[in-house]
Amino acid sequence: MRAWQVSTLGEPADVMTLVEAPTPQVRPGHVLVDVLATALNFPDVLMARGLYQVRPPLPFVPGIEVCGRVVEVGAGVVGCRVGDRVVGMPVPQQGGLAEQALLPAEALFAAPESLDDAEAAALTVAYQTAYVGLTRRAALRPGETVLVHAAAGGVGAAAVQVAKALGATVIGVVGSAAKAEAAVAAGADHVVDRSRVDLVAALKEVVGTAGVDVVFDPVGGAAYDVSTKVIAFEGRIVVVGFTSGTIPTPALGHALVKNYSIVGLHWGLYLQRDHAVADDAHAVLLRWVAQGLVRPAVSERVPFAEAADALARLAAGRTTGRVVVGPASPTS
Repeated sequence: MRAWQVSTLGEPADVMTLVEAPTPQVRPGHVLVDVLATALNFPDVLMARGLYQVRPPLPFVPGIEVCGRVVEVGAGVVGCRVGDRVVGMPVPQQGGLAEQALLPAEALFAAPESLDDAEAAALTVAYQTAYVGLTRRAALRPGETVLVHAAAGGVGAAAVQVAKALGATVIGVVGSAAKAEAAVAAGADHVVDRSRVDLVAALKEVVGTAGVDVVFDPVGGAAYDVSTKVIAFEGRIVVVGFTSGTIPTPALGHALVKNYSIVGLHWGLYLQRDHAVADDAHAVLLRWVAQGLVRPAVSERVPFAEAADALARLAAGRTTGRVVVGPASPTS
């Protein structure tokens, strides 16, 4: 099968090669799918660099999030049949940037009928991360205020939509005028372009002395430092990732004095430790999709042959919304 393969570690544009690779072999507890669409994520970049917490042995096929059509079901898998359209996360070694991918049953969910393949591919990782982060980790309540960093990115835009669906007021932070438009389209009530203003002063002008109740931070670095300056009494900072490349070192004395919480979120761990959390999140998201409350904002539908270039642009912060790669074969 045709596949994009990483055979040495580095920047995606330098280390991804389009090759003929062996078709994944189905094993117990897994399903094989024809890949219909692959949503690109920042962890794909980190895996190529060798900096992600999951480090598959070389060579590997990247692509952690797909929509696919089931073609073979392994022993022990229940509730899934050949022909089903599904979404989920392939095994790290044999990811979604290929004609076919292998998905473990615990990382597999039904695809919403109302979403096309590209939209469905983008529903799992970012939206479940946003939902679990805001509900389970931050205990967000209706009427509270949420600050979302990188609000025009994949997980940031999902967090904006999820926070709005939960009844929050949302402030989105972005890095350009074009990204400000995307954050507004996602539903943010207020948008601050950090490239044009002093971010702390601009945020304080929006929230006043009360501060923000919840911060959703996939960026880290300077974004985290800003969060500590505008967090409310009993506020919660949800640490989701470090796309800035800098992992913060929180001043715990400051958290003590200002009486706020710092909580981490590794959503994928729920697939292993408490799958009911992921099942509940997917059920809620399906209902919200049907009600029109959330919908993945697919900004680019990229041909399979251009996957490496698209991932390089995502790595450089030059994308908004979700970038989704089409199937390797027109017959998929």
